[in-house]
Amino acid sequence: MLQIGNTLVSLDVLELHFACDLATCKGACCIDGDAGAPLEADELEELHKVLPQVWDNLLPEAQEVIGKQGVACMDVEGDTVTSIVEGKNCVFTYSDSAGVCKCAIEKACREGRTDFYKPLSCHLYPIRVKDYESYKAVNYSRRRICRCAEALGERTGMPLYRFLKDALIRKFGKEWYEELELCATEWTRRL
Repeated sequence: MLQIGNTLVSLDVLELHFACDLATCKGACCIDGDAGAPLEADELEELHKVLPQVWDNLLPEAQEVIGKQGVACMDVEGDTVTSIVEGKNCVFTYSDSAGVCKCAIEKACREGRTDFYKPLSCHLYPIRVKDYESYKAVNYSRRRICRCAEALGERTGMPLYRFLKDALIRKFGKEWYEELELCATEWTRRL
């Protein structure tokens, strides 16, 4: 473990390579799981604000779920997460012409229809941040669905922390990320 401020960062974040391979996995992280995306406290309001901008991109089944239970619900651990369709897809997903599952919120942001990119937990994936009383734990969530991303990251030499640079800066700030980079450089020299 590496400590930066009040965060404890798993060495996996420094050592592992990762680069999403959507052509292979087809966006499985938005489908495969037992709950929706974990939400930060202020993100529920953002989801409600962006809903009109993404509504037409959502699957009819997702529109139905949102109509019945809303954009979010509580998971078994009591955390607020995005609602899901039939125990699978996040309600904010759509499929592109190649059959890749993508985020309708991210699409709307890229098209200039909203300034909310997508939930932070999605942006950070496959890193998960767990809040404890006096610190935050920053860990790599190793899942079978991301083996192709690990392989692509290895082939291209893309470290996990660098692949997620924008998301990590969004969560922890630029100074925190610069310290992480410095630690990664020092750690790599040791190996």
